[in-house]
Parts: sequence; structure tokens; C-alpha cells
Amino acid sequence: MDLKEIQNLIKFVAKSGASEVKLEMDDVKITIRTGSDNETTIVQQVPVQAAPVVQQQAPAPVAVAPEVPVASAPVNDDSKYITVKSPIIGTFYRKPAPDKPVFVEVGTEIKEGDVLCVIEAMKLFNEIESEVSGKIVKVLVDDSSPVEFDQPLFLVDPS
Repeated sequence: MDLKEIQNLIKFVAKSGASEVKLEMDDVKITIRTGSDNETTIVQQVPVQAAPVVQQQAPAPVAVAPEVPVASAPVNDDSKYITVKSPIIGTFYRKPAPDKPVFVEVGTEIKEGDVLCVIEAMKLFNEIESEVSGKIVKVLVDDSSPVEFDQPLFLVDPS
């Protein structure tokens, strides 16, 4: 089972309203739990050959109701900010290499075309460039985390 299938399964479980789903296949065991309070999703993928457990903490959906898009930003004071979203599915990295500094920090002034991060998809590292100028207000994704298409990555103050 690949990452895309797991992400689709997480979306399906979140929309269904189920609190916990367990799936066991030939070589994979997955448990997905959704909490009603803060909507967290936990995925455990355990190969049956007694390898160590791999846990991924999926990003908590921002939406309150299932009909509201998960990628919508909160309506409070963040509404004046521009949300930079992921154009692809993959793994989010803040640095070009493990021994290099991060592309941007909170407070960094950016211009249109500046590289904000890289997203690895199918062994290809795709540089994600800013489409706006402004200042980074918040980084919404942890380094080395899986991201989905259209998932918010950064909040930028355009002023």
C-alpha cells in the first residue's frame, strides 16, 4: 500500500465520521483513529515481517464540518494573510539538504519566485516557489512530513 492510497483512506475515514478503522492486509496493518475534539488522524503501518512500527501523524484538518474544505484557513485574524499551498502530493522539506540551512524562517521577507521549500515526489525534489511577495508569518507543516495536494504550507503577510 503506497502513501497515496493511505492518504485517500484517511480522507474517506474522516468524511465517514467513524472514530476508528483497522485494516489488515497481507503485508500491512493500518489503524486510523479520528478524535472528535481536535480531528487528529493516526496511521500505523506495520509490516507483518515483525519490522518496527512506522507512525505518521497526519496534519489535523482545520475544517469543523465535513462539507467545509480541509484546506481552508481559519476565518479569524489569519484572514488577512495569503496561504501558500502545496501544488503536489509528497514529502515536505524546509531545507535543500540535511546539512544546509532552511529556505525561509518565520519573519523572512520573500519576493515572488523565491524558493520556500522542496517537496519530494517519486524521488524527485520539486522546488516550491513563492507566487507572492511579503513576510512569512507561520510555517504550517513540520519538516519531513507528508503533504497533500492543496494543503496549506505557509502563511504570508503581503503588506
